[in-house]
Amino acid sequence: MSNKSKVLVIGGTGYIGNLVVEASLRSGHSTFLLIRKPNISDPNPSKDRIIRNFKSAGVSFVYGDLHDHESLVKAIKQVDVVISAVGSEQTSDQVKIIAAIKEAGNIKRFFPSEFGNDVDRVTAVEPAKTLFGAKAQIRRIIEAEGIPYTYVCSNSFAGYFIRTFSQPGGTAPPRDKITISGDGNPKIVVNKEEDIATYTIKAVDDPRTLNKILYIRPPHNTYSFNEIVSLWEKKIGKTLERIYVPEEQVLKNIQEASFPRNLMLSISYSVFIKGDHTNFEIEPSFGVEASELYPDVKYTTLDEYLDQFV
Repeated sequence: MSNKSKVLVIGGTGYIGNLVVEASLRSGHSTFLLIRKPNISDPNPSKDRIIRNFKSAGVSFVYGDLHDHESLVKAIKQVDVVISAVGSEQTSDQVKIIAAIKEAGNIKRFFPSEFGNDVDRVTAVEPAKTLFGAKAQIRRIIEAEGIPYTYVCSNSFAGYFIRTFSQPGGTAPPRDKITISGDGNPKIVVNKEEDIATYTIKAVDDPRTLNKILYIRPPHNTYSFNEIVSLWEKKIGKTLERIYVPEEQVLKNIQEASFPRNLMLSISYSVFIKGDHTNFEIEPSFGVEASELYPDVKYTTLDEYLDQFV
């Protein structure tokens, strides 16, 4: 364990963050979690349960807050690697993490909170354009400060996309008809969240991912929307009615929707219509692909993931 970096996760009780903490523990890293001091007047049972489980699993807790510079520096000085998994509403607050890393002066790698599209290679409309722009700005600040980094571009979460096939108001994969933005032909990438966490931790001490973008683009998880629907139809033995929504109508829907639906629609526009997951080649000058780097990871394929819903 002593040869492995000590890892601090910020946002480690969140949707992807708690899985990153678990993956770090499984890999034998000394794992630290930044938590705020308990707020008795505002209890959070689900978060408390996660923290209790982490404590019994051997996670070290460090008290701190993004808005308390001194506590952040103190926490960061105890580790080698910082992984941020803060929510999108805190994207810009990561400048405070960067400032603390700069002052601490000991961090070998920083993973800012990305876990989606490559924000430097997107065709975005508002409000996704602002979100992607904020993430890109964090990248530029990291680079300007000379902080060693890895950016994890995990594309779509299976738990978000496959569970509903991005159908408005859906709670399960459709069995009668399905609405598809655009023509359904651009290739998209869908990964199980636990696999995203595993690949992220694999990259922590890997010199091949230093100052690079780690793309999680496994071949068996890369399909067009039409191909995913066909795969699903084969599993359930039924043909779905496919309703295609032209690009112009999708843009109109985005403009007419209120938040947060307009944000989700605008992200979908980038992915399903513009094909921003796969419309560029991963060049060695800026990126590496996770399943190629780590063939030992037995990731869950899209085909396998769909089986649970049959």
